[in-house]
Amino acid sequence: MNTKVEKASTANALDMVKLTLAGALLVAGMVAYYYFADWNGWARIGVLLVGVIAAMAVGAFTAVGRSVREYLAESQFELRKVVWPTRDETLRTTLVIVVVVIILSLLLGLIDVTLKWVVLDHLLKIGR
Repeated sequence: MNTKVEKASTANALDMVKLTLAGALLVAGMVAYYYFADWNGWARIGVLLVGVIAAMAVGAFTAVGRSVREYLAESQFELRKVVWPTRDETLRTTLVIVVVVIILSLLLGLIDVTLKWVVLDHLLKIGR
């Protein structure tokens, strides 16, 4: 049992070093982007992308990176199970939603005009 604890703490410490290195690479890419302000815009973006990609590559080999990769793989697997609607179903559903929105807008507008007419034109003129 002590071997497992020591192994976990060593892996955890190594992950912290890797995550720190990934953060440093990310910051270095951002600093380089602003430091080389006189460079061409594409070159600056390239330096920034190199920093981001390097940070992601180092971070991918940590426990957090493995869990993110596992999550993405499971998400991709679940997306294969989704039954997407056909074009006709999508158009019909969109048409129904548009009609319902128009009807509710007209209904709420009618209620608003009626309340305005009752309150402003009749209730507030009673005292005059």
